[in-house]
Amino acid sequence: MTLGYSRRGYAEGYLGERMENLLLAHERAFAHFGGVCQSLLYDRMRTVTLGTTEDDAGLRRAKLNSTFRAFAGHWGFNIRLCRPYRAKTKGKVESGVKYVKRNFVPGRQFRDLEDFNAQLAAWQAEIADRRIHGTTHQRPIERFAEEAKVLIPAAGHRSFLQAMVRERVVAEDWLVSIDANRYSVPYALIGKTVQVAREGGDWVIRHRGKVVAEHPVLTGRAQLSIKPEHGPGAVPRSQRSRFAGATGRPPTPPPADRDVQVRDLAVYEQLLHDGLREAA
Repeated sequence: MTLGYSRRGYAEGYLGERMENLLLAHERAFAHFGGVCQSLLYDRMRTVTLGTTEDDAGLRRAKLNSTFRAFAGHWGFNIRLCRPYRAKTKGKVESGVKYVKRNFVPGRQFRDLEDFNAQLAAWQAEIADRRIHGTTHQRPIERFAEEAKVLIPAAGHRSFLQAMVRERVVAEDWLVSIDANRYSVPYALIGKTVQVAREGGDWVIRHRGKVVAEHPVLTGRAQLSIKPEHGPGAVPRSQRSRFAGATGRPPTPPPADRDVQVRDLAVYEQLLHDGLREAA
């Protein structure tokens, strides 16, 4: 994100381009600048716009992604879109991207994404903010002192991600799906509806207003976060019958004419233990 007047920029690395990452990056940029611009300019990426639609006058207009439109309303900025196939209309951002690629990345090594972002933050504060900009011929951090006065204050504004509550039904494997990853909740909640909200770097899962699980947000896709205490193997055998169904009554025995193999419960505990170890 590049501010139009001062050319002060904010950059951060992510492993994917999902909506969740886009919104989080915005909120971190707002915190970095201490405020929000009245309007932000975007190209026509799918996280912002979903093609075009025809209005009442028969004109074709961009159809905004409903989640991103709600995000803009929450923070109070207007969405401006580049003309189709005219990416140069956001040249200030494109120039900033080139600057990061050519001046920050070469010659560096990174242990992981966290290290990448730590080095990037230090470089922005020590180098990028204090260089003499080629267009303004001033240091961005000095020019920003004027621009900061007209930004919409961000301090005290509640995060959109934390305000957004999602409902999920707990699957039979006592997992809930969030942004293509799955997270465990207590086994007794199978079939129940839970509420999920992001708080900082964690997913907080509630049932009837009570927190039932917390997990660090996973990066990537198709990953698992399973806590052993959520599974039936962590429950004393004398209490296991209450997990048999929503009523809490012991399971109904099978019909007498069915041949059912009976195993010791220790077998299932071992299977659960092995599965958790593989997932970890």
